[in-house]
Amino acid sequence: MDEKDQREKHESDRREFLTCLGSALAGGAVAVAAGSAAPEAVAATEGAAKATPPAIPGYDWTEHRWAFGVDAEQCIGCLRCVEACKIENNVPKNAHQFRTWVERYVYLEGDEHAHIDSQQDPVNIAATGSEEHFRFADRYRDEKVEKAFFVPKLCNQCTHPACVQVCPVGATYKAEDGVVLIDHDYCIGCRYCVQACPYGARYFNEEEGVSDKCTWCYHRITKGLQPACVEVCPVGARIFGDRNDKDSPVSQFIRENRVQVLRPESGNAPNVFYVGIDKEVN
Repeated sequence: MDEKDQREKHESDRREFLTCLGSALAGGAVAVAAGSAAPEAVAATEGAAKATPPAIPGYDWTEHRWAFGVDAEQCIGCLRCVEACKIENNVPKNAHQFRTWVERYVYLEGDEHAHIDSQQDPVNIAATGSEEHFRFADRYRDEKVEKAFFVPKLCNQCTHPACVQVCPVGATYKAEDGVVLIDHDYCIGCRYCVQACPYGARYFNEEEGVSDKCTWCYHRITKGLQPACVEVCPVGARIFGDRNDKDSPVSQFIRENRVQVLRPESGNAPNVFYVGIDKEVN
């Protein structure tokens, strides 16, 4: 057996072991997220192999507390953010897997509830004729619209992330700067994190056999750059920064607006703050 075959066998054996371990711990991990785990289940989960945080030259994650702001009053639904994210983070080029996406809320005259669609909607996919490019179809052109707005969505990088609690092998973990990361070398593709996320912010990458999600472009922000979606937004609807810096854009955004988070009742304590949304957005 040559060196390449040995490496592949080692990786296969490691994944098989972790898969078995994950199956054994899954019940306990899910119970942890529900707050009802037995002590031995918690201990088993905590004792599982865990991912190692990345060593980034010149970056000290204890000095930062990242946060994200979304101004739905400014968003125009151009979807440049979605396409930029796909390119920057090698997200599969289809209309069903995203690290960030945008939803449209439309209230028609006489309706009590909003009509909600996103770039994943079949009508919107047909509007471009391609799953690699995105725009919203003009489906309400002949309707009497009382109110409409767009809501960008992404991973909320929760203070108490359910996805971390249910991961049976420690592949998903929370960095000290507040960003929830995934070590794909440890991920066994069990998808418990996908099910646990109350915001639908995770997807399973079939080609890679791992779960994935937004990381606020961690490879960029740790070098002093903005997330790709923030950088390309033409109207400043996405705001990013360090809450440890009172003069950062996101600190000012939170301080100067009456912000709210999605699904506060979940107990996850999100770190994405919104203005311009109503009670139907969750």
